[in-house]
Amino acid sequence: MSFGPHLLLACLEGLVTAAVLSLTALGLSLVFGVMRIVNVAHGEFFMLGAVLAWWAASLAGGDPVIGFLLALVISPLIVGAIALLSERLVLRRLHYNPEATIVATIGLLYILQQAALSLYGPEARPVPAPFNVRIVLPWFGYSGYKLFVIAASASLLVATWLVLTRTRIGLVMRATQYDRETAQAFGIPVDRVYGGVFALGAMLAAVAAVLIVPIQQAHYLMGRDPLLLSFIVVIIGGLGSLRGTLIAALLIGLSDGVISMFFSPTLAKMIATLAVALVLVFRPQGLFGTAQR
Repeated sequence: MSFGPHLLLACLEGLVTAAVLSLTALGLSLVFGVMRIVNVAHGEFFMLGAVLAWWAASLAGGDPVIGFLLALVISPLIVGAIALLSERLVLRRLHYNPEATIVATIGLLYILQQAALSLYGPEARPVPAPFNVRIVLPWFGYSGYKLFVIAASASLLVATWLVLTRTRIGLVMRATQYDRETAQAFGIPVDRVYGGVFALGAMLAAVAAVLIVPIQQAHYLMGRDPLLLSFIVVIIGGLGSLRGTLIAALLIGLSDGVISMFFSPTLAKMIATLAVALVLVFRPQGLFGTAQR
């Protein structure tokens, strides 16, 4: 292929990465934006989503469509329940202290990781895609499932935005984010809001894992890269900024696809890390974040 088709293929691969990364990073950004805590265990919720997707697919008896649909329902619900339980038993007892919650979520990271290793095992296991359609373009054929991942992620992002900006639930979340004490004075159950936000963030990561696991394999250590890239995205976009998270995920995903295609994946990670360093030096609040007064 000539340069043009190669670039198109790299951009498509980058869009797949950006689609999954935007869902994962959005969950991390929501937790910080509303609760003002950094969830270091966020990548392990992603990993749990992939592992549970494999388990749900195995229940379907070899039917990839039913297995995928089961995974898309069961995996986020179980991960959300685990996140809610963790919030109530650990984070709430620490009164959401930023320093204490970082240490607590690091501990939660290792607990979830070792639990997956004990129950799931060390092997990387494939999950079949629900369909294997190949879209024939003039220059090459491309996976129809990967295009589905892009479309599904975009739909979920739009749905999340509508919930946050057009519903009473979103209004309550934004009021809690703006001023916790005033929200409590108006009768908003802040602890319940925090529990729901923490569970929602974990569920978004689990959905992203379910979408990507037919392309990658489920493994108990697969949460590290999504966590790192999610931190890169929310730092560049601005902690707590939905618009910044989406734009940064698109930039990181496309650059990763193009640089990995023409140079190397290692160089792509190096450039992303350098971008974070530059943002922290010259604009610590992120590209779309608001400076603290």
